[in-house]
Amino acid sequence: MVNSGSSANLVLISALLYSGKLNKGDEVIVPAVSWSTTYFPITQNGLKIKFLDIDKDTLNIDTSQLENAISNDTKAIFAVNLLGNPNNFDILLRTCKKYNLLLLEDNCEALGAKYNNKYTGTFGVGGTFSFFYSHHICTMEGGTVLTDDKTLYEYMLSLRAHGWTRNLSKDSVIYQKNPDEFYELFNFILPGYNLRPLEIEAAIGIEQLKKVDKIIENRRKNAEYFKERLVDMRIYNTQTEVGESSWFGFPIILKEKYQGYKDLIIYFLKERGIEVRPIVAGNFLRNPVKKYIDYQLFGDLKNSDYIHDNGFFVGNHSIVDYDGINYLMDNLEEITKQIIYSKM
Repeated sequence: MVNSGSSANLVLISALLYSGKLNKGDEVIVPAVSWSTTYFPITQNGLKIKFLDIDKDTLNIDTSQLENAISNDTKAIFAVNLLGNPNNFDILLRTCKKYNLLLLEDNCEALGAKYNNKYTGTFGVGGTFSFFYSHHICTMEGGTVLTDDKTLYEYMLSLRAHGWTRNLSKDSVIYQKNPDEFYELFNFILPGYNLRPLEIEAAIGIEQLKKVDKIIENRRKNAEYFKERLVDMRIYNTQTEVGESSWFGFPIILKEKYQGYKDLIIYFLKERGIEVRPIVAGNFLRNPVKKYIDYQLFGDLKNSDYIHDNGFFVGNHSIVDYDGINYLMDNLEEITKQIIYSKM
């Protein structure tokens, strides 16, 4: 456990570098739509990013372009299960095996999601999670990394706390501890960070985990009702579910015939007290921070641009909230009728 999902990504990428599983200059393929701290730890560790477009329906990385995007420098794919929706891991795992690539998962928005009855966050060498307020379980701030690689685990354990050896076990696979405990109190082997969570966050997390199955069940019930109401409105699409999404939120994307009305809809909903958000960061390369990132672009980002310009999402809840969904959809229906009328 670490102090945030962003730190989970940071400690995972850093551990891959210091363990030798990745090396400076290696290329990591990422989807162009995700949160900023999917990307920053890659470039902060001297790795190169290759952005690939998303699938317009699933909002995850476009697997149809994936093989063509792989170069001799490519060493990993960092898949993002966007808004709780699993990737097609059959394709990702087959591709990684064929080209000897590491598969990493940013699962920060997808706790409880499944693909072929296997939980997301457990397909790659490491999977990261966030426990921020709006996420499936909440520890105020907080995150974690899952791995079944003991070497990687120990590198993360050291990096999480200053790069010291104190938390390593006596049978550590990365360092032989001195039998003198005093010597090991302040002994540093890695250029680490302080990413430790607070004990109160861990205590809250333990209680949240007892409720997680019900929370995921409720989110899926909300999603089914949301989709039922949305289908009657002809001008929108939502995310196409792959496997069993845990529905972080509800994406609403204008169909091509009605593109250009996003700002009007957002203003209309805001006036009625309904908060909406961009679909994560939209096309991330439209953010000015790109000038600080070592990256390449494969192909164009037409789908990422489309959802950037014509999509938004509304948050889901851990309780069944049909009344809230009805309020959203009733207002959405009202503005939708105005849009359809204006197109006639």
